[in-house]
Amino acid sequence: MVKGRPSIAFRLAPSDAEAALRRKHFFATPYGRGLWVSAWVDGAIDWKLIGLLIERSYRTVANKRLLKALDASVTEVSPDPM
Repeated sequence: MVKGRPSIAFRLAPSDAEAALRRKHFFATPYGRGLWVSAWVDGAIDWKLIGLLIERSYRTVANKRLLKALDASVTEVSPDPM
């Protein structure tokens, strides 16, 4: 929560952070030395976008072992293209 409002924070690559900050409902997180972006979640929410940002955020901070496990789990869940 920031200023009494619910929000979600993301650690993003600089280009993704710049793009997010141009959108309504996004703001520079007041902590994290400018490396984090937050979104207000007390109104209409684009959950598809939030999900994408959560994954990008995780990929920004996760180590190689965790990324490998994530990629393996995504492959296991993906439907067979045949």
